[in-house]
Amino acid sequence: MNNDIKTMATKLYPKRDQWVHKGDFGYVLIISGGRTYSGSPVFNAMGALRAGADLAVLHGHPRAMDIAASYAPDIITSPFLGEFNSSNAEEISSETSRYQSLVIGCGLERSEETFAAIRALVEKSDIPMVLDAEAIRAIAGHTEILKDKKIILTPNSEEFRILTGGEVGIDENERKEKVQRWASALSTTILLKGAVDIISDGKNIFVNKTGSVYMTKGGFGDILAGVTGALLARGSDTFSVASVAAHINGTAGDLAGQKYGEGVLASDSFDFIPLVVKELQIHLKRKTPS
Repeated sequence: MNNDIKTMATKLYPKRDQWVHKGDFGYVLIISGGRTYSGSPVFNAMGALRAGADLAVLHGHPRAMDIAASYAPDIITSPFLGEFNSSNAEEISSETSRYQSLVIGCGLERSEETFAAIRALVEKSDIPMVLDAEAIRAIAGHTEILKDKKIILTPNSEEFRILTGGEVGIDENERKEKVQRWASALSTTILLKGAVDIISDGKNIFVNKTGSVYMTKGGFGDILAGVTGALLARGSDTFSVASVAAHINGTAGDLAGQKYGEGVLASDSFDFIPLVVKELQIHLKRKTPS
């Protein structure tokens, strides 16, 4: 296990006091899912809960919310009347203060109406945020709304191109240079997903090499967004959060891939996320003076 990950995990997974209660470890608000991509909310919510969030509350398309509610009773759902729109954004913006983080973008409709709603909610929200998938497409050309906000962007290579206007290849040094440069320019933290994940806040760089060649199945990126949202809700800095989230998601995916190979599903990693977190906590216990 990378020494940097050990250090960063210390801030994110401290020893719990006996009298902790619900809410001490984060309420995560998730805007996710449409008529077509109805599984994204499940991946987001289960990623967040398995990574340690106390509550994951979903808002999304009715079909997606019905699927999420039937998947696990641990998930709280609140359906819109249809796809995410500006009216929904206005309503949700008034309740974001109840939460410690917001995850937005996965599975949402790719339309200008939804993009405008995403931008409106991001602009009006003051809590820490994870922007993925359609949220990244929505802010392309409108990055001024990121100013003075605590945000992690989690693009794949295509979303990074749409966001920045430039291609990014597979050369690790090129990826590091571009991610660091754009993170600095946007004053945010970027987690560029790939066979090797590159994370930067504009100053620091972390290279995450956990993961598996079998993580090509749909849903693994949505799980990462959920894990990131859970850790962001714990109040730490965005660079540490994104780095540890990438490590957890990649290691869980690798373990699932070892077990199932070509037949692995993104949902197979749900059971492995707590094992990865537990391993982080075992390390912390070994290093904590008695």
